[in-house]
Amino acid sequence: QVQLRESGGDSVQAGGSLELSCVVSGYTFRRLRMGWFRQVSGKEREGIASIWTGNGNYIYHDSVKGRFTISQDNAKNAMYLRMKDLKPGDTAMYYCAAEPSPVNSLPTLKSSGFSSWGQGTQVTVSS
Repeated sequence: QVQLRESGGDSVQAGGSLELSCVVSGYTFRRLRMGWFRQVSGKEREGIASIWTGNGNYIYHDSVKGRFTISQDNAKNAMYLRMKDLKPGDTAMYYCAAEPSPVNSLPTLKSSGFSSWGQGTQVTVSS
């Protein structure tokens, strides 16, 4: 069973930067579709970035393109989300997600494409 441990959430001023980390255990890291989602209380969970660890292919939601960068470190079994130029609208609980796949797969921003979820890490951006 895939287990995910997120970290890195914090409170920052608008324009600031943060890096979220998600460490994976319980499955071969290079055979995972992984993603970052965020959720504001009362709203649906939103996919913002996803990567297929087999080849590093990634996609972004339009709202974060140019500001957020998803990456992976195979040696550390970890995925990262580097966030810059943060805005108050980025305030949310951020979740790491993963879906094992024994065959080549594609990234997706749909929550239905993931079966394992982390506990979430809070990002708060003040103006």
